[in-house]
Amino acid sequence: MSSHTQLSLVRQLSFCAGHRLYGHEGRCAFLHGHNYRVDIEVEAEGGGTAVDDVGRVVDFSLIKKRMLGWLDEHWDHAFILFEKDETTLAAVRTAEPTKYFVLPWNPTAENMARYLLEVVAPHVLAGLGVLARRVSLWETDEACAVATLVGRPTEPPVPVGSVVIVDGRTR
Repeated sequence: MSSHTQLSLVRQLSFCAGHRLYGHEGRCAFLHGHNYRVDIEVEAEGGGTAVDDVGRVVDFSLIKKRMLGWLDEHWDHAFILFEKDETTLAAVRTAEPTKYFVLPWNPTAENMARYLLEVVAPHVLAGLGVLARRVSLWETDEACAVATLVGRPTEPPVPVGSVVIVDGRTR
């Protein structure tokens, strides 16, 4: 039996956002924010052993451009809110300017990591020849949630959402 080395790379990204945990029994039920860090691990499609002519799984800058581009546009300086959290959605919609993103799940670190892995990564990394295998979403320097793809990828469980920005300021 022969062995092989599986190769992957991890790109660290960061963004700032607010959220609240709908139905939470403690302080996280209040609107609050975090300086989030995302670690995304990718491997070459087809098992993680292939590299390009330069010897890379993929250029780090492409992961940054695509994933951080999505994060900056959709989640950075936005409220990330659960679609069933009607009172908070109504409150945020009254503010102007405002930026918010509606998640199909409560915006726990676990669900945000899952959304990035299952929904966003396949969409934004398409055509690069890589597969997102793991996403770690850090809410603080001491605490993160990890979503790991087990087996082969399937269709995303929900469509990629869109950010809502209301800004009547003249620039």
